[in-house]
Amino acid sequence: MQVIDSIAQLQETLRAERAKGKRIGLVPTMGALHEGHASLVRRSVQENDITVVSIFLNPTQFNDPKDLERYPRTLDSDCAVLEECGAQIAFAPSVKEIYPEPDTRHFSYPPTDTVMEGARRPGHFNGVCQIVSKLFMMTDPDRAYFGEKDYQQIAVIRRMVADLGFRVEIVPCPVIREASGLAMSSRNTLLAPEEKAIAPSIYRILSESKSQNLGVADTEQWVIDQLNSIPGLEVEYYNIVNGDTLANVTAWDEADSIVGCITVYCGKTPIRLIDHIRYK
Repeated sequence: MQVIDSIAQLQETLRAERAKGKRIGLVPTMGALHEGHASLVRRSVQENDITVVSIFLNPTQFNDPKDLERYPRTLDSDCAVLEECGAQIAFAPSVKEIYPEPDTRHFSYPPTDTVMEGARRPGHFNGVCQIVSKLFMMTDPDRAYFGEKDYQQIAVIRRMVADLGFRVEIVPCPVIREASGLAMSSRNTLLAPEEKAIAPSIYRILSESKSQNLGVADTEQWVIDQLNSIPGLEVEYYNIVNGDTLANVTAWDEADSIVGCITVYCGKTPIRLIDHIRYK
């Protein structure tokens, strides 16, 4: 596996592979790789000739400097994971390589990027679109792989792809969970043992909500009340939305796809955990 840190070398390498008719898969990551990331890489390796995995902790999508500072940085172990999964290229550039000048581009796709995470993390999805669009331009991939844990992010990226006319196929991949049910996340490594013990309650309560036979608003409130009753957990939001547009729904028959998206603060630090569940 090649580890590349320059855009020029990456593009030269991929041009040579594309000239041979090779298909290219891209897996964008911020590092601190876990089994969820590995599942994306393995799928790309199965479906493409060349798999590029970017490892770049993108500063423009963090609206909280402390959150950026706390984010795990584990390049050596990340590369070992990628090699084991069969990736051909790890792209691990510096911030200066990606942003030699400030990126002043502004992306706006309401309501997809203005609700839930978008409302609570100003600039977050703009930063996501900045880095993902740059990676698409650098690699010109045939397919790009994203985990469904970041459900809203995939919806925003789809809007950006349609807006900018990228020819890439966006491939959403299922959430990978720990044995406890907790969605795998790089942030899980920041949880203390007592926090790791209560965090699985998030998915447990979401799953139980499907059998409560309540209306949409009452289901939202039931989930919030159940989780807030657990010491150490505090719900930031729980929204049941149209699975395609992310607009709020008020009745179960309002859309063909309905998803519940949640963010919960866990522990004293606290660590911000996201998850979702599909109702239909």
